[in-house]
Amino acid sequence: MTKPITILVAALGGEGGSVLADWLISAADAHDFPVQSTSIPGVAQRTGATTYYIEIYPVPRSELGGRQPVFSLTPNPGDVDVAMASELVEAARIVQNGFVHSQRTAVIASTHREYSVSEKMAMADGRYESHKALDALRTMARICVLFDMREMAWRNGTVINTVMFGAAVGTGVLPLSRHSCEAAIRASGKAVEASLKGFSAGYAVAKEALRSSGDGAGAVVLPAGLREVIQSGADLTADYQDERYARDYRSTVESLLHFEIDAGGGPAECPVTRETARFLALWMSYEDVIRVADLKTRRTRLEKVRKEVSARPEDVVKVTEFLKPGLEEMLSVLPPRLAHWAAQRKVLTRRPLNVGLHIRTDTVTGFMMLCALRSLRRVRRHTSRFRSEHELIVKWLDAIRRLLATPKLTQAAYELALSGNLVKGYGQTHARGRKNLQAILADVDRQDLTQAGGLAARIKQAREAALADPEGRKLAQALGLPVPEPAFKPINFVRNKRAA
Repeated sequence: MTKPITILVAALGGEGGSVLADWLISAADAHDFPVQSTSIPGVAQRTGATTYYIEIYPVPRSELGGRQPVFSLTPNPGDVDVAMASELVEAARIVQNGFVHSQRTAVIASTHREYSVSEKMAMADGRYESHKALDALRTMARICVLFDMREMAWRNGTVINTVMFGAAVGTGVLPLSRHSCEAAIRASGKAVEASLKGFSAGYAVAKEALRSSGDGAGAVVLPAGLREVIQSGADLTADYQDERYARDYRSTVESLLHFEIDAGGGPAECPVTRETARFLALWMSYEDVIRVADLKTRRTRLEKVRKEVSARPEDVVKVTEFLKPGLEEMLSVLPPRLAHWAAQRKVLTRRPLNVGLHIRTDTVTGFMMLCALRSLRRVRRHTSRFRSEHELIVKWLDAIRRLLATPKLTQAAYELALSGNLVKGYGQTHARGRKNLQAILADVDRQDLTQAGGLAARIKQAREAALADPEGRKLAQALGLPVPEPAFKPINFVRNKRAA
């Protein structure tokens, strides 16, 4: 169930906290998200900060069917998604009051000090120790962006609230696009150019800090809905190949995540990155003869077979693996040049080549045969299949990035990310899925993206047509391509030997 995004802002008098809250509301309205804001004023200039509490429901009103979410008027301890503070001790005060949760809260705060009345009244040095506040913030927050926002605001001729706003958007944890936030600043009409300059500066610092950070606070911001997908994908790719392959997967997804945020973001869950991560992991773990041999020789599978036939510990179970690899499967493990050379000679035979194999894996010879195939995992990166799959993966990802980079085509990028579901299975199913995706990518390349208002619907229609018709006739109609003739399917009559 979708939950509201909760935001707590602590700002001192004269630092534009109220304006920041208005910007957040305006940006949420631009996305048609239900939003509510409340505030509690501080007693005096430095006796206490004015706190603003905003809740945003990241689902457009048009999708709620007339229903309205019920918001809370005050923040609850451990239930804040984003905590912003314009001064270090005020950020620490938010932690002290229990609003920051280590598995949920992103803290965006300035590290400069505005000494409180109690600090100034002390007979000796009554200043709070800044390093303790910094340690507490880094320990307690899931994501931490800390830098001197006051100094950056001075350098850009603006107020600290603009820098803090940009830094919050730069983390990617808000369900708001950069475009809508900048539009909110422009709509306010208050020192627009200086405010946009401060916003951009804070945004850039947050992005760079998160990219270069190597600590547990999160070198990369991973929204809650995306973390499980990426972890599952990393586990799958590591099991399929190795840890380096899993790191390549993570790097690709994280790069797309930053790109989606930079290009306008959208909802906090980053749906384009989430769906891409899901199908990318499955695609990178494509089924080949190496993978099949690996799965069939695992101890867990042998134990599963014994369990399925209810074998007792003293029973001998004979296992025969029925394999029928085609010419393409056999060529796929060859180096690219050799595979291409061999594939060219396939035209010499019109009949498909399939080799039926019955391998007894309960014997040393049969088991070692599959182990030999499994050992090719080390050289998989140098096979023709690996190259061809990853060439198409790169084309798919590049097309998604192009759509994200084009204004108002985020939904089209989302539909294209979902099209990764076309490439699945093995053999003819996999080949057909590749062909269908290539047709959709080619159609996207032919479109004028500056005037492609209906592109999202077109991609969705094409994807659904490809999934509904294995012969590709509906897909061709959806893309305006020549409709292929029905595939020739011979009918073979087999004599019933018993009847004869």
